[in-house]
Amino acid sequence: MRRTSRIFVPLATLALLASGLGATVEVAGAAPRGGGGADPVRFATFNASLNRSVDGELVADLSNPDDPQARNVAETIQRVDPDVVLINEFDYAPAAVDLFRDNYLEVSQNGADPVEYPYSFVAPSNTGVPSGFDLNNNGQVGGGDDAFGFGLFPGQYGLVVYSKYPIDTAAVRTFQTFRWADMPGALLPDDPATSAPADWYSPEELAVFRLSSKSHWDVPIQVGGDTVHFLVSHPTPPTFDGPEDRNGKRNHDEIRFWADYVSGPARGGYIYDDKGQYGGLRPGSSFVIAGDQNADPEDGDSVDDAILQLLDHPLINSRFAPSSAGAPEAALLQGGANVAQTGDPALDTADFADGAPGNLRVDYVLPSRRLKVLGGGVFWPTAADPLYRLTGTFPFPTSDHRMVWLDVRS
Repeated sequence: MRRTSRIFVPLATLALLASGLGATVEVAGAAPRGGGGADPVRFATFNASLNRSVDGELVADLSNPDDPQARNVAETIQRVDPDVVLINEFDYAPAAVDLFRDNYLEVSQNGADPVEYPYSFVAPSNTGVPSGFDLNNNGQVGGGDDAFGFGLFPGQYGLVVYSKYPIDTAAVRTFQTFRWADMPGALLPDDPATSAPADWYSPEELAVFRLSSKSHWDVPIQVGGDTVHFLVSHPTPPTFDGPEDRNGKRNHDEIRFWADYVSGPARGGYIYDDKGQYGGLRPGSSFVIAGDQNADPEDGDSVDDAILQLLDHPLINSRFAPSSAGAPEAALLQGGANVAQTGDPALDTADFADGAPGNLRVDYVLPSRRLKVLGGGVFWPTAADPLYRLTGTFPFPTSDHRMVWLDVRS
């Protein structure tokens, strides 16, 4: 989405910036979890940038407790203390899941309380898996751009779920191999050099091309006597392509996947999982959609209204938008592309290049309407906050994304 306007900074935010004060110490340090009734459950998503350039490097880095970035990621998680958290950009390596838990999460980082996650889920990712085809049409086969999802080795930029609540592993559904062409009305990219429609990919390529650039998972979390389906993914960035906009269209349809999945048989009946089971989520189920969706509702380069497929969905409760005091401060100080944006900078979740696209809201935790939202936030401290050392400025000490969380109750 390419729009030109001036930046919007709420008056309350300007007052915070002028006074040098912010709410993030209270929110991020030990955020209160609503009140009344059953205990709320904190769901979170964090693109932690725990990806490495070489296969096996993440396992090596996590095998000791001294990796600075991993310590910062762990401390961020400890400060927010989510009950269930998705980590994006965590290279696929089952050994790394336990190493990060044992050597980092369960060890106090800079005085923060350790956090224990007895349950976790991890599965393979499409990133770096060779397709055998010239998917970017550059005349050569091979490399990250010709993999089913961009990556230099299988599983780079993967994902993992940690939980304090039991995971019904037998009921987990993964959709790694679902083919893009099997989505009715898919936005298949068109080669602008030909007159044929939707022909960027050949019929042979479409016969194997997977929708998910990483994977889509339905991870059932058992909360007391209830089940909440944690629907997690990480759609491709809508950039790094050409006029065919193959990544932008794929991003749109990766987001659409969950919109169809939660809509019942009329819209989700075409979906099949990696075990061959057809159908979307059972009507009436509770769910939370989480992940780096790589799409902002107002700014950036995503296909128009891509994220609105979720934000405006009748079964999704998106009325509460997590925010921070640090994001508008960053937008104001960094300027650049942020000046021309139309979205509220308090809702930003990622600190991207100042020239383009600027800071954006791309990370989401979106519950079903069956769940009551009690609060939430974005871990983006102001520069005056002692925890600012965990976010900082480029080159970032942790990640260019910020953790987002919601407290919900059934």
